[in-house]
Amino acid sequence: QVQLVESGGGLVQAGGSLRLSCAASRSIFSNDVMGWYRQAPGKQREKVADITSGGSANYADSVKGRFTISRDNAKNTVYLQMNSLKTEETAVYYCNLDGVDYSDKYYDYWGQGTQVTVSS
Repeated sequence: QVQLVESGGGLVQAGGSLRLSCAASRSIFSNDVMGWYRQAPGKQREKVADITSGGSANYADSVKGRFTISRDNAKNTVYLQMNSLKTEETAVYYCNLDGVDYSDKYYDYWGQGTQVTVSS
């Protein structure tokens, strides 16, 4: 079992910035993909960004150019720098770690979520 602990959420004005962190309870493996998702009230959870152990990142179209995902494998931590935040990006942000282990078994872990509130 892997524990993921998020931090960095809070209240920010529209146009502002926040940096989320997610620390994993074990070392990052080469097959791990770490990502950030968000879920706004009444909406489905959506992927914001993810990053492979080698540093290849993918972003949702809505956040490209404003959000940056990064990881520090030595600290078992992934970050999400969010700039130019919009009110509609108010949501609970969740950290995710998934991959396939040596026996081809899929694994998928979630953090408890951190609230991001963007005010107008």
